[in-house]
Amino acid sequence: MSIVLEAKHINKFFKKPVKFHVLKDISFQIKKGEFASIMGKSGCGKSTLLYILSTMDTDYDGELYLNNELITGQDRTHLSHLRNKHIGFVFQFHYLLSEFSVLENVMLPAKKLTEKTNQEIENDAMQKLKILNIEHLAKKRASQVSGGEKQRVAIARALINNPSIIMGDEPTGNLDSYNAENVFNIFKQLSDEQGLSLLVVTHDKDFANKTDRIIQMRDGRIIG
Repeated sequence: MSIVLEAKHINKFFKKPVKFHVLKDISFQIKKGEFASIMGKSGCGKSTLLYILSTMDTDYDGELYLNNELITGQDRTHLSHLRNKHIGFVFQFHYLLSEFSVLENVMLPAKKLTEKTNQEIENDAMQKLKILNIEHLAKKRASQVSGGEKQRVAIARALINNPSIIMGDEPTGNLDSYNAENVFNIFKQLSDEQGLSLLVVTHDKDFANKTDRIIQMRDGRIIG
């Protein structure tokens, strides 16, 4: 089974106001098609770790590999390209542009990548909306759809460049139990049917218990 993401001996220090060792010798792998969750109390370093894994934070010690390529030490332009092409993000808040249509929101990361024509991107975006059963919302403004639908639009947007991995930071944290269950089922389907890898930070035990593996964190370390 191929490895999509690997962290080797990641250490992170906050320098201000005093030096603080926030991540301590973090090492783990995410395989292709694996659906893993990260759990731990607030302040244990989950979100800090996700920022490093997502290539947004480059100030750390250790090594990070994406699709067996060493990411650590790459320049910002290259990292930005890698992130856009290989990593899809789903956050607690959907960060949709409310004045744009649902379809336009989903198309944005692909336009940034500039590897396809506008028409190809539009076709791809419609395809992603179909997978999530929201193609009927394509022409609606993002501000006009419900909270659960917005999160589905955010997932479609995360999928547009056919990433190697989806990273989620509390993606169900803002949803009621019905919509949270929906998001879990969508993720599970993507993992099972499309071999997509998922790494999700969550406080939701029910959600985490249904994933393939729970990475448990405490005080900046992985404890299980």
